Amino acid sequence: MFALRYLSFGGLALVLAVAGGCSSVSRGSLEAIRLAMHGEKVEPTAASVAATPYFQLQVNGPEGEAILVLAKAEHGQLGWYGTGNDIVFTRDGVVVKTVGLPRNLDDSAFPAGNPFKSGLQRLNGPLDYTRRMDWSPGYRYGVVVQAHLEPKALEDVEILGTVRHLRRIDEQLSVPGLGAHMTNRYWVDPTDGFIWKSRQYIAPGVPLELIQLRPYREDAS
Repeated sequence: MFALRYLSFGGLALVLAVAGGCSSVSRGSLEAIRLAMHGEKVEPTAASVAATPYFQLQVNGPEGEAILVLAKAEHGQLGWYGTGNDIVFTRDGVVVKTVGLPRNLDDSAFPAGNPFKSGLQRLNGPLDYTRRMDWSPGYRYGVVVQAHLEPKALEDVEILGTVRHLRRIDEQLSVPGLGAHMTNRYWVDPTDGFIWKSRQYIAPGVPLELIQLRPYREDAS
């Protein structure tokens, strides 16, 4: 069963104050969020997003869609929460951990340098590097992933009725030990490197599409 669900914000009593780089909400507040039907398609509008004061991220997976709210921002890592234990953690626009899904990314690290940290807008040509990922269930920890980034052309991406001119960056992931190959894509603001939209595999066969509806920036507070 897919754990990400569409969150209805009507009557939501969730106090969220992202300030000083760190914030959180109580478990009770998260459980108070009303749910729509399981697996329902998410169709946010600019008006519906503007009607709520929370940073919002749309996440689409193989078996469902959701709008998650930012409930924690600490040391550059953002925690986007659904209901119960459904959480997607991102850093520099990259999914680094998930909780509550049928298959989870328990950790993601860049042992020899993180090109997302420096900003993909600086990428002038192909770049090879290495990731290390932990997956569950199955206790596949410390899996070495060979990665290849390559900038592509500018593309028009529409989000909530606004068309943005973004640089597409493709990332080829190869797991020699498993014979697995995956392709991630990121649509990046060419001026500051902010990732507005992406399609990222959190594990072989498990892609997530992330769309920034109301993005959080470090200087947003």
